[in-house]
Amino acid sequence: MLVQEELKLIGSVAKESGVPIKTIRYYEELGLLKASGRTEGGFRLFNSDVLARLNFIKRAQNLELTLSEIKEFLDVHDGGNLPCEHVKIKLQDKLTAIDEQIQQLLILKLELEGMLSGGQTIPENFENIICPIIERISLVTG
Repeated sequence: MLVQEELKLIGSVAKESGVPIKTIRYYEELGLLKASGRTEGGFRLFNSDVLARLNFIKRAQNLELTLSEIKEFLDVHDGGNLPCEHVKIKLQDKLTAIDEQIQQLLILKLELEGMLSGGQTIPENFENIICPIIERISLVTG
């Protein structure tokens, strides 16, 4: 005898996962989740595996992966494979982007430190100048 899986109402899924109903509907619209059907009243029903899927989505978003990227991973999973190689490539891309951001921030930090450590002289004719600190730097950098 087959054991019928318990279906969960969308409200129950929202409460257990901490994900708002509106977001669950949006994820379904994007294809990240699939409802198993509807009640007579039209409420969405989900299999219990939806909680693990929502947990995966939340964790992936915390790693700054896009919903589009997450959908790619879920599609691979739904095709019967583990998406780990795809995930690894995306995470490596994120690391590269973070390294680039760090370099840009270090350059900006040096520029700001230079601005603040330089002597502040007010020009004699400052009618067309808003702030010499910023305008001096903008003349230097660009």
